[in-house]
Amino acid sequence: MDGFRALAHVHHGKCTLVSRNGNPFASFDELCRTIPQELLTTEAVLDGEIVCLDSNGRSQFNELLFHRGVARFYAFDLLWLDGQDIRDLPLIERKQLLFKSISPASTLLLYLDHLHEKGEALFELVCLHDLEGIVAKHWNRPYSPEAQPAWVKIKNPNYSQSIGRNELFERGFEQQATTEAFPDWESCVAACSEVAARSSAELLEI
Repeated sequence: MDGFRALAHVHHGKCTLVSRNGNPFASFDELCRTIPQELLTTEAVLDGEIVCLDSNGRSQFNELLFHRGVARFYAFDLLWLDGQDIRDLPLIERKQLLFKSISPASTLLLYLDHLHEKGEALFELVCLHDLEGIVAKHWNRPYSPEAQPAWVKIKNPNYSQSIGRNELFERGFEQQATTEAFPDWESCVAACSEVAARSSAELLEI
C-alpha cells in the first residue's frame, strides 16, 4: 500500500484519522463518516493506510495526494477493542480480531490480508506489477517498540510512483503525506490513552 499512514480512532459513531506524528487529518470527511458504519464494534483504534485505488486495486499516490480519487482505509492491525488495550496480544490474534470487526460488505474500510510464507514469491509479484513493496512481520510479536523491530519493510527499487516524489515534497507537501513503515510509538500510546479516558469518563457519568 502506498498512501498516508494513519491511526483510526473510532468512538461511538465518530472517527478521527491521525497521522504518524499525532496530527489529525483535516480532510477525508467521507471516510471518517463511513468507517464507524462499516466497523462491527463501537470503540477501536485501527492501524492502517489511507489510499486511493485504481480499477485493478493498485494504490495511486498522486490521486490521494491531490484528492482526485475515493479515499479508502486499509486496516492491518488493531490496537484497542471495546475497552481493551490489545497491543500485548500476538500479531496473528490481533489480525483475527480485526478481521472479525470489519463488515464483509465494507467499501471504504478494508481488511489488509497477509501470507504466512512464500514472501519471496510475493515480492516478485509486487515488483512485476509495479507496487511499492511488502512488509514482513513476526506473527507472534506484540505491538511494541522493541530494539529489534518485529517488522521489515522491503521496497521495490524500481517502483515508478516514487520517481520525483522527493522533489514534490520539497515544494511544500511534507506535512501532507508519509510512507513511513510505522507511526511513532507515542502516537499509538496517545491513541489508546485517549480512548481509555473517554471510556472512564462515560462510566463515571453513569
